[in-house]
Amino acid sequence: MTSHETAKFLYNEARKWFTINSALTAPVLLIINAPFGRFSPQDQSSKLLLDGIKSWIVMELVAPVMFTYTFLTSPLSATPSAVSSLSTPQVVLAACFLIHYANRALLSPMRTPSRSKSHFAVPASGTIFNALNGSIMGAYLSSPAAGTYLNTSRPTFYFGLALWAAGFVGNVYHDEVLFNIRRKAKSKAKAPSGKAQGEHYSIPYGGLYSIISYPNYFCEWIEWFGFALAASPLPFTLSEIADISIASLFSSLFNPQTYSRIIAAPGSQFFPTLSPPWIFLVNEIVLMVPRAYRGHQWYQNKFGDAYPKTRKAVVPFVF
Repeated sequence: MTSHETAKFLYNEARKWFTINSALTAPVLLIINAPFGRFSPQDQSSKLLLDGIKSWIVMELVAPVMFTYTFLTSPLSATPSAVSSLSTPQVVLAACFLIHYANRALLSPMRTPSRSKSHFAVPASGTIFNALNGSIMGAYLSSPAAGTYLNTSRPTFYFGLALWAAGFVGNVYHDEVLFNIRRKAKSKAKAPSGKAQGEHYSIPYGGLYSIISYPNYFCEWIEWFGFALAASPLPFTLSEIADISIASLFSSLFNPQTYSRIIAAPGSQFFPTLSPPWIFLVNEIVLMVPRAYRGHQWYQNKFGDAYPKTRKAVVPFVF
């Protein structure tokens, strides 16, 4: 097997298992709260608990580092390095990815007044997630397939970029609402008659907080949907979706042989049209929905009747 063939094999296996791992993790998060943030363990003396801000920075920096490496080395190109052949759309999308993680890994935690400790399991699993996502995203965006698609003038590229920008701004704005709550709580804690140190939760208001509990999640989905729309063809055409019958879909979902075939099949045969930008979007949704649902319940239990009854968890007017 040549180095190019090895790179393709690793890319497809990473693409496959990255998707499967998220699909298996999501149901667990409906039962067990990820031990960080408001669900940080009560016993803060455990040696398995890490500084919330520092562990977040280290965990999130993995994605842009791995992305940059694979984007510049172009492992899916037949040539040793295809950097010189990268087109403007590819570079623009790479910049979008890195801008997001510059905010997520550095600017956001540096603006955070306080963050609860995280159990070691959280940054450990986050590091694996970011390593896989950054690697396959960089490899895909620098690949000849992405270059060919992006060099064809398409309105979806510009529409996708507009959605990415809107989602990014919305994500930053709604995060800032939470940061302001923590800043106020921190200033009160310093006063002689203030709250107990560490209590930094209250009901957020402003923007989409008027209708959902997690608008930062919702805006991030818009951001990455726009990115995927700009970067890659839709994984399924409308005609293919229309041809799927509900009966056959449920039959496949509840048939154990479906999953055994998926696991046994080589990565190259795992939903070949499902590219990394769409995989990232799917993974974000399936992993964030359980956290939003559990967090929404936490808000309702903590604030009781004071919490707005009409406010949904993460999708406006729906869920």
